[in-house]
Amino acid sequence: MNVVEPGQSQSSGPLPGVVDSAANGTHAHTGSAVAQKLRAAIMDGRLRPGAKLSEQSLGEALGVSRNTLREAFAALGAERIITRIPNRGVFVAKPSFADVQEMYRIRRVLEPAALLQDRRPGDGQPLAEAVRQGLAARDRLEVAGMAAANQRFHALVVALAQSSRLDALMAHIQAEMRLVFHAMADEPSFHAPFSTQNAQIFSLWNEGQGALAAAELGHYLEAAQTQVLAAMPAERAGS
Repeated sequence: MNVVEPGQSQSSGPLPGVVDSAANGTHAHTGSAVAQKLRAAIMDGRLRPGAKLSEQSLGEALGVSRNTLREAFAALGAERIITRIPNRGVFVAKPSFADVQEMYRIRRVLEPAALLQDRRPGDGQPLAEAVRQGLAARDRLEVAGMAAANQRFHALVVALAQSSRLDALMAHIQAEMRLVFHAMADEPSFHAPFSTQNAQIFSLWNEGQGALAAAELGHYLEAAQTQVLAAMPAERAGS
């Protein structure tokens, strides 16, 4: 993960979204509940990559002890969506080029293999709906809709393997990928090709051409890695 530079996207006061839910009487009293609130705020973009998470401010806003908050930080740290920097504090993670390369390396092993699994009745319907949603969002030039449909499509591809452990692994990778996209410009032209390619891969798989769909997905992920890395902000020396 990149190191956050001093003064960069830091927030030591009350945090939008996280505080709102606390003010509405939905205080979190366990580490897992606090982790869920912070995870949602990070994934929704309310807490941006590089934002500092103040233990004092968050503890007061959520009405929890520092020990409870640290339990939440430990859970989110294991998911690699926050990072603790010695002598500086806890920050929302900023995935580096190397992190992105590893994410795609895992995905190139995981996703094409899932397309080769035996199909079950009903497997195609959720995938078809995710494709439909992505294409509809593409036609509206709606970045958030394209991104959400794309995440859902790839999660459903991995779900074809029928493994809760692989599903959990993919969820963690997608959470990190969301951090990457939050740090990039929201340009419809960047996201639109993914919706189109998802539709093409689904069409091949749905026609019983699983091996060809898997090969196409492998090429897609290689190209996507190149595109994402090219669009990421340049890394500073020593970060």
